[in-house]
Amino acid sequence: MAGPGGSSGARLGAVLLGAGRRARSDGQEEGRGWVPTAAMAESGERSIHTQHISAVHNVPMSVLIRPIPAELEPAKVQSLVQTLQEDPERVPPIDVLWIKGSQGGDYFYSFGGCHRFAAHRALNRETIPAKIIPSTLSDLRTYLGSSTPDLR
Repeated sequence: MAGPGGSSGARLGAVLLGAGRRARSDGQEEGRGWVPTAAMAESGERSIHTQHISAVHNVPMSVLIRPIPAELEPAKVQSLVQTLQEDPERVPPIDVLWIKGSQGGDYFYSFGGCHRFAAHRALNRETIPAKIIPSTLSDLRTYLGSSTPDLR
């Protein structure tokens, strides 16, 4: 059974497991949907959780689970919308926890990047650049405590 994204989540899971990987000119592998992050690297904008992950995937917005309501600053969202329209590489990818359910379902949780997520939604984007962090149910419990669902 796939997560909330249905077949999109399952396809993304297959990509993350290695299907569709190809070599980049610098010798590293890239997953389908890889986007350059040179601007992010140059500016030093890195997540402590994903600084060791170089692959960036264009994740369907529909598969992302965002269990914590966002507290948004409209001016910040608007600024990101403008940046995404003018120079999208300046906007760092969000971090996404990828959790395999007990019956093989793929679940993609996003806790940070609220303003970036809102800006992509405001632009009606179907995908968002994300660094995928392979995670466990135990990791998810760190964020959700006793509200952690039974993922299948």
